[in-house]
Amino acid sequence: MSQKIIIAIDGYSSCGKSTLARQLAKELNYIYIDSGAMYRAITLYFLRNHIDWTDEAQVQEALQQIVLEFHPNSNTGQSEMYLNGENVEYVIRDLVIAEKVSEVAAIKEVREFAVHQQQLMGVKKGIVMDGRDIGTTVFPQAELKIFMTADNAIRVERRFKELYAKNPNITIEEVKNNLELRDYIDSHRDVSPLRKADDAVVIDNSDLTPEEQLRLAKELAMKQAIQSY
Repeated sequence: MSQKIIIAIDGYSSCGKSTLARQLAKELNYIYIDSGAMYRAITLYFLRNHIDWTDEAQVQEALQQIVLEFHPNSNTGQSEMYLNGENVEYVIRDLVIAEKVSEVAAIKEVREFAVHQQQLMGVKKGIVMDGRDIGTTVFPQAELKIFMTADNAIRVERRFKELYAKNPNITIEEVKNNLELRDYIDSHRDVSPLRKADDAVVIDNSDLTPEEQLRLAKELAMKQAIQSY
């Protein structure tokens, strides 16, 4: 694909957005940007530094102390999240962060901070970014927008397996409650709520294998790149 485009992938938690985005970026030799990791890193900073995120002044001051960067892992070839120079890729996947990230991501100042950085990353195009408002707010001009969805029970099972590997004490009920809460907050927040862009292509991957999903997305990307030439 000689013509570089922006690919925006949105959808609910545990719909496989990040998996597809990583695979697609690797397949197309694009840069993958995990917007969710940015909000998780901000949440981690707030928790570590006891920031009251209901206090606008504290939030503004804290954001000025945050530097977010993606650096490639030489062993895996994947981009990993760095917070103020520290690799926090694995810390931010903890359930403690998952329980708070939707609250933090709903804050107007936090979203403005993150969106500005994300838009700078996309200036040269050739990126795949996943999140909840990429096709509607961050890159409304993206050449390809994908909205991912899956059956709720399948989403819960996927998330449970992911978290159980790290914490065998976690229950499926905890995971279900967390996903339902995140869905509600993401869809009802005042700033950039989760919704499907009017021109987004819906992929329901409830019954798709990762390989089938990737093949479909790659076909969409190549078709769009040709049309954009």
